[in-house]
Amino acid sequence: MDNDEVNSLLARIGREDQAAFRQLYKAFSRKVYAYVLNMLSDHARAEEVLADSFYEVWRHPDRFRGDSQFSTWLIGIARRKALMVYRARRPDEVHGDLDDIAETTASDTPDGYAELAGKQRREGVQHCMGKLSDEHRECLHLVFYEGMSLADVAEVQNCPEGTVKTRLFHARQKIKNCLQSLLRSEGSAPDARGALAS
Repeated sequence: MDNDEVNSLLARIGREDQAAFRQLYKAFSRKVYAYVLNMLSDHARAEEVLADSFYEVWRHPDRFRGDSQFSTWLIGIARRKALMVYRARRPDEVHGDLDDIAETTASDTPDGYAELAGKQRREGVQHCMGKLSDEHRECLHLVFYEGMSLADVAEVQNCPEGTVKTRLFHARQKIKNCLQSLLRSEGSAPDARGALAS
């Protein structure tokens, strides 16, 4: 949805048009929720932040000036709200061990083993993402999972675009090194180049 369509919906929301609000929510809620969940690792809190962010849009639709993409502006609102929650109570990192994962898969079937391997890979990436600084983890999420441009990430993170490039470079290096270390410790392949390839 481009900014012209968004501005049309925002104008209607300014007249308390609930159908326009539902349309805007449907278009952007999944992206915002995924972003907030990545920050907080807590479904209930992510839903609260999502609701608070859209409530702010409902109350003040005129605050969007169109200087950026609407999704960038909206994620900026969600980021501020998520940071308040995050600072109030930083969630503990929870990484399931192999026994916990194995219990959720079919024990002796080929599909079960494939599922287990997939879960182990995802756990490994989550583990390594958890070792990044907040800024690096957020930068990676916005670029790779939300598909944001470096300029949009710079706006969300309130920093120069060059800083985003540096954060992205260092984050990818740290993820690569962490995954290689995990693979070596498990006696697997010695290379993790494909994990976050450019």
